[in-house]
Amino acid sequence: MSEALLELRDLHVDADGAHILRGVSLEVHEGEVHALMGPNGAGKSTLANVIMGHPGYRVTAGDIFLRGENIATWSADDRARHGIFLAFQYPEAISGVSVIQFLRQAIAARKGLEELSVLEVRLDLAEWMDRLGMDAAFAERHLNEGFSGGERKRNEILQMALLEPVVALLDETDSGLDIDALRVVARGVRTVREEHPAMGVLLVTHYVKLLEEIAPDRVHILIDGRIVESGDATLAERIENDGYDAWRSVST
Repeated sequence: MSEALLELRDLHVDADGAHILRGVSLEVHEGEVHALMGPNGAGKSTLANVIMGHPGYRVTAGDIFLRGENIATWSADDRARHGIFLAFQYPEAISGVSVIQFLRQAIAARKGLEELSVLEVRLDLAEWMDRLGMDAAFAERHLNEGFSGGERKRNEILQMALLEPVVALLDETDSGLDIDALRVVARGVRTVREEHPAMGVLLVTHYVKLLEEIAPDRVHILIDGRIVESGDATLAERIENDGYDAWRSVST
């Protein structure tokens, strides 16, 4: 098997004096979609934020590799520039900064450029907004200000499309969405994957419904900071039918 895009080795993480992740190991290879599931408080969003380099968490043991390079001590900025992308569960609004201004700066940083022409960004942005079914006026709106939940999540997918990440971390992208909005967002993820088939995806979710729209290659169950079982998409069906009780004893 080829070298993993993203590899976690025996990752232990603390925050505010609490031991949250207790030895997580995981590999995501080119083109793979991995779903991370588990009950509330299991550490799923923590794991996504730790991979992204959130300074509020402390890695006490273990390693994080991106294309074979240990990035455990890198800043979030460095990780983003090298191709890790995080779609937030609750994207923040930034008043006074338009979507196109934000993307212009982010894409320039991702490509290692001092400056990027507005025209170049506008053309790429217009193409992707069309492909994702977004109104052209969206580009001039202030980032997430006054956006509905669905618009915020679609904006995250738009960012993912234009930043062309190596690994995309989608932290509960389905949170707060009705079924119609969920399908729109899922269709956007599939569209981006068609354009960038080598991209790896780690999808954090509570709900099997999203996995019916974005079929995972692997499903992992995280309970009390440990991955207690991994399997194919049928594992998500077992969770839907039986809940997490069968695995809670495994984590203790």
